[in-house]
Amino acid sequence: MFGCFRRLGCLVLLLILAVLGWFNRDRLEALYRRYAGDPRADSTIVRAPGGWEALTAEKGERGRRAVESLSSPRGPAYATLSPGEASSYIFLAVAQQLPPSSEDVTTSVKEDRLHVRANIALKDLGAAKALGPLAGMLGTRDTVELGGTMGVIRPGVGEFQVKEVRIGSFKVPAGVIPRLIKTMRRGDIPEGLAEDALPMKLPPYIGDIRIADGRIRVYRNNP
Repeated sequence: MFGCFRRLGCLVLLLILAVLGWFNRDRLEALYRRYAGDPRADSTIVRAPGGWEALTAEKGERGRRAVESLSSPRGPAYATLSPGEASSYIFLAVAQQLPPSSEDVTTSVKEDRLHVRANIALKDLGAAKALGPLAGMLGTRDTVELGGTMGVIRPGVGEFQVKEVRIGSFKVPAGVIPRLIKTMRRGDIPEGLAEDALPMKLPPYIGDIRIADGRIRVYRNNP
């Protein structure tokens, strides 16, 4: 009888440990990486609900350091960044294309596209001008999600080409996206920029940017 209680007690303990392990799996994985010598050990991804990752100045700094490592002739051929590191570096520090009213900015990778989401005052988007009668379906402020790809036009100039836009639950028709994106652009518009793209000023040593497997890989420009 007591042996049964002991077995039940062990079973309950194992279940508790399993549950604790599940809820702390990110910390355990980071700990394993640190002791295994994985260079990503100090850049654990903290995700918001739904697989979205918050943009922060700290992640932007990590992204900057990773990209700048490519500037050395003896540096790596590419740098791998998390969505948060890439987006924080590009959208907060480099591109600065998000409207000033943007709040709660998060990012995620879905298949081969980078998605950036923020709560924005829709007047900053020029939604009434870009969407016409469709703007009557929207409020004054909502969550705006942009999904697209990143590329290099020429050394020093890149673009975030927007393929999907959602404002709240409303999916913006594909034909309207270029008009909406043009109202979001800030600063000088580089030659060769796609009509549905936001410009990105990049270091001249960046040759290519690819998105796959939930991460962004930035390649050095080989002369």
